[in-house]
Order: sequence, then C-alpha cells, then structure tokens
Amino acid sequence: MRGWVNDPHSGGVKIPEQVKQRTKQRILAYAEQHYAGKYIRIDVRFKGYFCYIDAYKEPFLPDSYDLSMFKITRSEYIERAKNTPIHLCRLRYKGNEEKWTKAFYTYSNEKYEASLFNNGTFYGTPEEAFQSSALYLD
Repeated sequence: MRGWVNDPHSGGVKIPEQVKQRTKQRILAYAEQHYAGKYIRIDVRFKGYFCYIDAYKEPFLPDSYDLSMFKITRSEYIERAKNTPIHLCRLRYKGNEEKWTKAFYTYSNEKYEASLFNNGTFYGTPEEAFQSSALYLD
C-alpha cells in the first residue's frame, strides 16, 4: 500500500514579495545584532521558493604571503577576496514564514546539502538558519 510522505527538502511555494522583504530584514537584523564586525556585508537573494544567504568578509593576508605565482598584486587579491561570497545556506519556503527548511553549503562538494536545524528538526526560522550557518564567519 502506498502512503504519502512529506519530504522537507523537495517542492516549495513561490515566495511572495512581502515575505521576501520581511525575511531579508529579519536576517540582516539578526546578523547585525549577533555577528557585527565579522562580515563586510550580507547578501540575501531569492529565486523561486529559495532564499540564499551569502556573506562577504575582510580577507586575511599575511604581509609575508607571496602572490607572485598568481600574477596579481596584493591590492588586487584583497579586492577580489572582498567580492567573493561565502555561501552560508539556502532556505526553502514551504508557505510558513516560521518554518523554512535549510540546506548548508558544503565547500567539499560545492553544493547545498539538506541539513537539520540546531533544534533537531528539518524546520526553523531564517534567524536559526543564519545562526547555524554562521560558522564560516568565525
């Protein structure tokens, strides 16, 4: 006998414009309150039923680091690094602003992988998603 299964990491609902605006404001306010000084800027963008959160950091480059093999100056390297996003996570909207699902960006596979929130479930708020993904900011 076949049964219905809820897969939190498939499907979704197109995000209404008002929800996009509120979600972006929530994420930016949370980041400013809890992670100020650990990033240059946070980028929140939407596509279909996804919300992508990226961060940009001030690059660390020791004075002794030799860039000659890259054929690039120190200032060019720093400028490029400042403009390279750090992918934090991707949220999937299922129609409830307080219950999104999350995929964590894995640099080892260079793709988003479904993940749990720190509350032990597949569902959480945008703030909880940012908090659990912000390890790349430390």
